Order: sequence, then structure tokens, then C-alpha cells
Amino acid sequence: MTRIILASTSSSRKQILEKAGITFDVMAPMIDEDAIKESLQAEGLGPRNIADALAEAKAVKLSVKHPGALVIGADQMLALDEGPLFDKPGSPEIARAQLTLMAGKSHRLFSAVVVAQSGEPLWRHVGTVRMHVRPLSPAFIDSYVARNWDSIRHCVGCYQIEAEGAQLFTRIEGDHFDILGLPLLPLLAYLRERKEMPS
Repeated sequence: MTRIILASTSSSRKQILEKAGITFDVMAPMIDEDAIKESLQAEGLGPRNIADALAEAKAVKLSVKHPGALVIGADQMLALDEGPLFDKPGSPEIARAQLTLMAGKSHRLFSAVVVAQSGEPLWRHVGTVRMHVRPLSPAFIDSYVARNWDSIRHCVGCYQIEAEGAQLFTRIEGDHFDILGLPLLPLLAYLRERKEMPS
């Protein structure tokens, strides 16, 4: 079997692949995500294409350093139907501001995954999920952020759907794995197609 590397330090993505029975190594991609995002936004790219480009940058960079290995890069972007793109909150104050903007509205999550080998992207997929946030009182937002800051600080949208973040929503349209940040089912299908997993 070909060596598989996950170009991510996300514990959620690591757990998803582990639970799916994939043998892989984990490595940090060491790219300047903020600089890439700013450049892509300046070019007018939308959230779907930005997520895809970031996933590719992570996968390609590590695949150059580890030729022959299949490197999985992933990224996620959040966009309000009307409003800005959201990134991971840098502080509790930013988290509260983001949740205030999201309250009572729907947003889309774009979860991209790219597989690269020897510096070349081989396969890609972008999953889209629509998330409907219920109205949130300022008191709820304050207490939610205070209780969950350590776990949501690295989460686009300030929530973990598998934890207390489920309380934020009235309805979700899309794949559960896309919400967690890794479109698992299309990735597994690709690995089976390549004979990297039993079919």
C-alpha cells in the first residue's frame, strides 16, 4: 500500500480517518494560510475556491517533501448567505461577534479535500453544507463562548457540531463529515478506486 499522510494538525480530521480504519501519518503542512487567503480574496475568489486552493496548497507542499506518498490536504470556509467570510475566531470577543452575526441566519460550510502525490494534485472534492442557526440571545452567546472557548477557538464558525455546538442550530442540510471538516465518503471512494483500501 502507498504511504498516506494527512497534511493537517486538526484532531477532528485525524479522528475521522482513524475511525474509518485508514493507516496514515500526520504532519503539519507549514503554509501561511492567512497570506494565501488574503491573496485569493484580493483576486476575487469565493469561499468554495479558497477552501479548495488551501487544501491543495497543504497537500502539494508536503507531497513535494515526501514523493511517492499520497498526501491529503483539507480546508474549510464559512460564508454567511449575506455577509463576510468567517475564519477561526482569534479571541472570545471575535467569537461573540461572529455568533451574533450568525444568529437567526443560515450559512454555508465549504469543506475541501485534495490528494496530491510528488507535487501534483491527483484528486479533489468540495462538499457544501447549509447550516441554519436559531436566534441566539446575547446572554446565551456570552455563556456559550465562556464555557466552550478552549474547544471552539480552532473552529470555523465557533462550534463543534458533535458537542454543545449542536444547540446553535434548527436545521442542517448536508453531510455530517463535511461539517467536521473532511469529506470522508468521497475520499474513501477515491482510495478504494486506487486500490489503497479493500473494496
